[in-house]
Formats: sequence, structure tokens, C-alpha cells
Amino acid sequence: MRRSCFLMTLALTAAGIAPAGAETIAVFTKNPGNPIFVALRAGAAAAAKSLGVQAVQYFPSTPDNVEQQAGLVDDAIKSKPDAIVFVPINGKDLVPVAEKIAAAGIPLINVNERLAGGKSAAFVGLDDYELGLATAQYLFKAMGGKGNVVILEGIATVASSIGRVKGFNAALKQFPDVKLLASKPAAYSKPQATRVTKDLLSSFPQVDGILAANDPMALGAIDALKSASRKALVVGINGSREAIEPIKAGDLLASGDYSAFNQGCAGVQVAVRVLHKESVPKEVMLKPAIVDKSNAAAYEAPVEQRTCPPLESAAAK
Repeated sequence: MRRSCFLMTLALTAAGIAPAGAETIAVFTKNPGNPIFVALRAGAAAAAKSLGVQAVQYFPSTPDNVEQQAGLVDDAIKSKPDAIVFVPINGKDLVPVAEKIAAAGIPLINVNERLAGGKSAAFVGLDDYELGLATAQYLFKAMGGKGNVVILEGIATVASSIGRVKGFNAALKQFPDVKLLASKPAAYSKPQATRVTKDLLSSFPQVDGILAANDPMALGAIDALKSASRKALVVGINGSREAIEPIKAGDLLASGDYSAFNQGCAGVQVAVRVLHKESVPKEVMLKPAIVDKSNAAAYEAPVEQRTCPPLESAAAK
């Protein structure tokens, strides 16, 4: 099983031809089909191509399979990459794997999901609290600073949902005339969000805004609103391509950009700087950004066609 996964991923080397003898960056993501990790891999590939290194992509054939990811790391260590960009499936369970990487003398750049231990040269990510805060602030300003809102949470035990919901609630404290009617989990799922939103609309005759902790839930909320012939301003998070048409059509007000592509870019950029003995911060946190009608066109291009921004311009100050 491990070997078949390895051969599959090896075929997904970064676009472009790296120079002979180029440094090799092994890039690990946790899910083969999730748009976040598709974008992150595309960013890593784009950065590798621009920097003249080779990126080899590894991900489990079964989504979020900790055992498979651990096996893929064992295979990668045997191939002796110059550095590893690592998105762990679980920040706690994969600590022993990070320790193996360190014992092999391979620099590790931890990206997206923070490891709970082990030795990393740097962490690259985005603060979900800040992203949730910025997204909620955008919604509340569009509401004129007043009205009734509901929150669609993700999965209670997942760090991204915890951070985003905390950010939503922090924004509520800044807008005393915005009233929170309810905050309900919808499992990061569009169908679940549709069902939860229908129930909320039945319970509350006036809902002016909906804060969804990801784009699929935002789209589920929009379906529920249309089914009930109701209107409310809706925001999501991820800045995914599936959100672009609804934003352009006016169904979705905005989406907080999770910057998955830029996370992949920055992971490889930092790895190359580490290999070249250049100074890099221990943490590179990307800027929160909002996708709305004013800039949605920039997000329409497939991630495979995008170019990486300079590291300094993407990082928060």
C-alpha cells in the first residue's frame, strides 16, 4: 500500500523541468482532492519552478490517512530530499514522523497545520482567528453595523474552525448593534449547512447576516435562503474558486481568503532559503485578505496558472 502511494505521488512532480542536480523539496499534503490542498500543491510547484528546484508531491490515496502519510514520509526519507515541506494530517499524531525527519538531518518546514512537537526550521501558515475577524468585520460593515446574524461553525475539534469562530465572536464585540441569534455546527459541509440554515430561518424571522466558517457552508446557506425566499448577506472563508461565481452574481457577499496557494509558495520559498543558509523567521504568517466583487476576477484563473508573490509581500507585517 505504501509503495503504490509513493509511485502515484512521484508522478506528480512540479511542473517544468528542474536543472540537473537541482535541490529536491518533498511536499506533503493530507488530502488528494480537497481544493485547499490542490491549491497548496500548485503553489509549491509554482515556487519550485520559479526557483529552479524540484518539488515532489506526496499525499495519501485515502484522504487524511495518518498511517499512509507516515509511510510516505518513510519512503521520502529513503530518497533523501534536501528539504521537506510538511502539512501534517494531525499536528499531534505526526510528531513522531517530524522527529524521524529531524533525525535524518532533513530541514522541515511545517505548513498549514501546526505540529505539536518535533523540530521545524520554520512554520508557514495563516492565523484563522485573524481571518475570521477580518471576514466578520467585512460583513458587519456591509450590514451598516447593525442587525441579526447567525454563525455556521465547522467541526468543533478542528483548529481552523475554533480559530475562525473565535474571530467571528471577537468582531461581534466590536459591533454592539449586531446581535448573534445562534451559533451552530455544520461540519464544514454544504448539505449540512443547508439543513442547519433552514432550521435557523424557521426559528428566527429576521436574519440579516450569515457567517460561515468555510465556503461550502456559505453556499449551503445560500441554497437555504433561496428555498425559503429569504434574503441575508452571507460570507464564507477559503477564497475558493467555487465561491467566485456566487460572489460575482451577488449571492455571496465575500469570502475570507485562506491563501492555500500562497501557503504552498511560501513553504517552498522558505525551504530554499533555509537550504541556502539565508535568514528566515521561525514563523511566516500570511496576510488575511477578503475576496469580493472588486477583486474576484483575480481568483478565477486555475491555481495551476498562477504565479507566486514574493515572500515578503505575502507575509503579514
